[in-house]
Amino acid sequence: MAYTALYRKFRPISFKEMVGQEHITKTLKNQIIANRVGHAYLFSGGRGTGKTSAAKIMARAINCLNPTEDGEPCNRCEICKAILEGSLTDVVEMDAASNNSVEDVRTIRDEVNFLPTVAKYRVYIIDEVHMLSTGAFNALLKTLEEPPEHVKFILATTEPQKLPATILSRCQRFDFKRITVEDIIKRLKIICNESNIKITDEAIQMIAVLAEGALRDGISILERCSQDTDHIIDEDTVRELVGIPKLKFIKELTQNIINKEPEKAIETTNKVISEGKDLDNFLWEVIKYIKDMLIYKTTKKLELYSKEDIEFIEKLSEKATKEQLLNLIYELSELANQMKVSTQKNIIFQAGIIRRKQ
Repeated sequence: MAYTALYRKFRPISFKEMVGQEHITKTLKNQIIANRVGHAYLFSGGRGTGKTSAAKIMARAINCLNPTEDGEPCNRCEICKAILEGSLTDVVEMDAASNNSVEDVRTIRDEVNFLPTVAKYRVYIIDEVHMLSTGAFNALLKTLEEPPEHVKFILATTEPQKLPATILSRCQRFDFKRITVEDIIKRLKIICNESNIKITDEAIQMIAVLAEGALRDGISILERCSQDTDHIIDEDTVRELVGIPKLKFIKELTQNIINKEPEKAIETTNKVISEGKDLDNFLWEVIKYIKDMLIYKTTKKLELYSKEDIEFIEKLSEKATKEQLLNLIYELSELANQMKVSTQKNIIFQAGIIRRKQ
């Protein structure tokens, strides 16, 4: 049996399974229950927030032979199964990144005049719709404005600002927000339990933070970690996999800088280089660590760190004022920008650490 990626295996198949988008799913279900489904929708938001999943659920819900009372698809009837398997020709998924020509849209324009073969509605899901060419948008415009009653459009994009105003005005727009760390943690724990993946709470929290609001990214990181080790997944496993230097080195260099110890800072840098870590990545991790110190100094609260790590941050932050930490963030950010355009990153990095304003 072919292997199925975790993000596909655990893709939500009902509105209630969607994470962090209750403000959208509630409205969509109410429209389905009241039989007031619009002819065109625009789902916008960051990657991995559920836009395509919501579009597929919507396509099943409006075509389901036995929909539930609360507007959910049954996922058991012939129509639902066919859509889940991707075999129903009445539901068309198109990636605008690779099908963005006028001819591609004209094909849709010709097809919409035909009645659905099996389902109640012919549904077109166009992903990354902002990638369509100007000519393709113009070809889509008339069809989007006055489609036949049996046709529904669901457009998805990460960059709605690139869509023409004429397209935006013809769609009901729903903005998918970034998923909170807490919601990602809850979902990852469910996936770990059902997939028998052993992982520490600290590692799950780290993955949730690294996901940056994109649940799919978090699931992908989890999957890579589970394939990389036969043992329990801990923070070091996650750091090693995504290329983040060990927290030990980040703490060391930050301490060296704040204590004005350039010789020790160079020693720490050499350790990082010897482990094959990317210096650009390492520097940004140091900047983020100093930012966390500043946040802790201001709020006395921090995510992602153990009690022991917070005690270290508290003690180290006492050696610098908020203004000094702010200046340090700006100085190191400038150093990071210099490294981007340099072919000798090691030299620029070490020289930048040594010449830091004392």
